[in-house]
Amino acid sequence: MGFGDLKSSSGLKVLNDFLSDRSYIEGFVPSQADVVVFDAVTTPPPADLCHALRWFRHIQSYQNQKNSLPGVQKPLGQYGPAGVADTTSSSAPAAAEDDDDFDLFGSDEEEDAEAARLKEERLAAYAAKKAKKPAVIAKSSILLDVKPWDDETDMVKLEECVRSIQMDGLVWGQCKDYTSHHALHLTDTWSWDL
Repeated sequence: MGFGDLKSSSGLKVLNDFLSDRSYIEGFVPSQADVVVFDAVTTPPPADLCHALRWFRHIQSYQNQKNSLPGVQKPLGQYGPAGVADTTSSSAPAAAEDDDDFDLFGSDEEEDAEAARLKEERLAAYAAKKAKKPAVIAKSSILLDVKPWDDETDMVKLEECVRSIQMDGLVWGQCKDYTSHHALHLTDTWSWDL
């Protein structure tokens, strides 16, 4: 992570691009991350780098309160887009590192690499499991309740008329004749290949 050399135009361009969709270096309020990057930028960015200039002027307005801003100062290389190394030559002393943040037994980078490898393995296993499942064919089941006008309606003829309806994918199911209730219940199944 980093911005490159923030004293050069290329570093300021990276900062400008980084701030094109952000208001601050980290989070949604000014923080110690903004103070660290601001201290590395010695002069206001040129006007054509509008995002960096807007940010610079905004953070400059907090100079009297910069020690009270939230967060913990980290080295300049801890901020910025991934894949860009910090090459800013700084004459100011680096922020003192807190003893609580120092890891005596290992490196966070090793844990991050292990976590990334484990995540990739799990994603590959999930994709393989998903590929083995058969495709589901969407089906609908519809109950059609046909009621006659009166008790003299021929229900067998009515069933023949209903079953004469033909459509692609339509399969008629069984029929239950409830003549005492004067109703005909037909079950059909529609299926579509998606």
